[in-house]
Amino acid sequence: MLLSRMARIINRMSFVEEASAHCDIPCGIYDPHLAQIAALTTVRMNQLIEGLSEGPDDAKFARYVAVKEHHAELCKHEIRIIWGDYIKPEHVEQYPELHKIVWNIMKLGSKTKQEVNVQVAQDLLDSVQAFSEIFWQTKSSSVSRQPSRQTGGGELVYPSN
Repeated sequence: MLLSRMARIINRMSFVEEASAHCDIPCGIYDPHLAQIAALTTVRMNQLIEGLSEGPDDAKFARYVAVKEHHAELCKHEIRIIWGDYIKPEHVEQYPELHKIVWNIMKLGSKTKQEVNVQVAQDLLDSVQAFSEIFWQTKSSSVSRQPSRQTGGGELVYPSN
């Protein structure tokens, strides 16, 4: 009882300034690169799964599916972070297609997890690339697409300046 009273008195005497930030840790570091790599990985896993048609290999199939699903969710996660913590109303005003692109990424990420379909995974990558281009433009950077140099092919979006 005495400790409780003392704690209340100390609380009243202490001035604690309220802090607010745009994210959990206001580091200011946002980059859609990991989302692009995750989407590219889903494309490659679908390619590998389709390549198993010559002979079933349950262990490889299970690993490819697990990696595909993990990376589809990772892609969604990374985009949600940027969407929720970085994107501001003025970005959506400037790029009205942004909301639809993010919505498509969420839907395509789920569909990529549900299906073995290279085209759906490629559509996910295309949407993430469109998001990445807009993201870098909000930072006043032009963008370029470069070959990924990965086994599965594809391109990645990078800031140019």
